[in-house]
Amino acid sequence: MAAIQPALDGTVPTPPRTRSDDYETWIEAVWPAFVAAAATGRTFTTYEIADQHKLPEPPDPAHHWGRLMTLLKDEGYIRTAGWACSPRPTAHHSGVRTWKGTAAARRAAA
Repeated sequence: MAAIQPALDGTVPTPPRTRSDDYETWIEAVWPAFVAAAATGRTFTTYEIADQHKLPEPPDPAHHWGRLMTLLKDEGYIRTAGWACSPRPTAHHSGVRTWKGTAAARRAAA
């Protein structure tokens, strides 16, 4: 593992999240964090949960994050809640979907 070089001002940047090589392994790793977020009933963005739990990036980030959310929606854990400006630093405040856990997700957690 490579050492992280401090910036000139002495701050140490946060290391990048790891990237998973296998889609199925990635789903198994990230699924519980999103099911737990759904059980809270709060509104969230995909990035907020991924960043909060330092989840690995999928093999194809441009497509797999959206697919994950579709799977969670199809399984009844989440529903669409609206839109927000993305909190992802590289997204420049572009619009992203927000999600909210369903009553079924809250019951499953109880």
